[in-house]
Amino acid sequence: MATVLITGANRGLGLAFCRQYAQIGWTVIACCRNPEDAFELNNLASDRANVQIEALDVSDLEQIEVLAHKLADLPIDVLINNAGIYADDREHAFGQLNYQAWTKSFIVNAQAPVKMAEAFLPQIKRSEKKLIVSISSLMGSIADNTNGGSILYRSSKAALNAAMKSLALDLNEQTVGVLILHPGWVKTDMGGINALIEADESVSGMRSVISDFTLPQSGSFVKYDGTQLPW
Repeated sequence: MATVLITGANRGLGLAFCRQYAQIGWTVIACCRNPEDAFELNNLASDRANVQIEALDVSDLEQIEVLAHKLADLPIDVLINNAGIYADDREHAFGQLNYQAWTKSFIVNAQAPVKMAEAFLPQIKRSEKKLIVSISSLMGSIADNTNGGSILYRSSKAALNAAMKSLALDLNEQTVGVLILHPGWVKTDMGGINALIEADESVSGMRSVISDFTLPQSGSFVKYDGTQLPW
């Protein structure tokens, strides 16, 4: 049975990933900051014996090391770096930027996914799929930026994209793949009610891209429907 580890699993895309992978029989390691408050995730784990919940605040890099040690014997086919934050707000646009929030954005959106890859690489290498997936955003594309704004989010996701592209090249000889996915504009707490698609549609598409992945595709920046995206 294949195993997937998902960060930010308590809501939105992360919760949808958990539900869909659990439904097809995968072992799901669902990670979130406060499992005691993750009511929907706990209900899923109560209904599905193949869902295991782990406490993890990805902004605390030491917690990542501790969890990797705890799960040292578990092969992980797919690692999904889903946890992320949008810290921009109108009161702190250019001229009044919140630099503490910017630093937090880089830690959560860029550094933590790389740390997850570092910490869990032995488990990933022992699996069959051997794939690291990071949920990015088209807002991390420099070529696509025609509106400006969202400096904190855009720059942290661009950093994630650059780091994952390097990781794809670094890990190629070890036959470990890396995918960078744009989920679309999704109706989640981050995406808002005006977004275009539901989380289940986005996750279903991303799971198809993950399922069809082959090593020559490593380092690709891809939309949930499989469309290649500009850097």
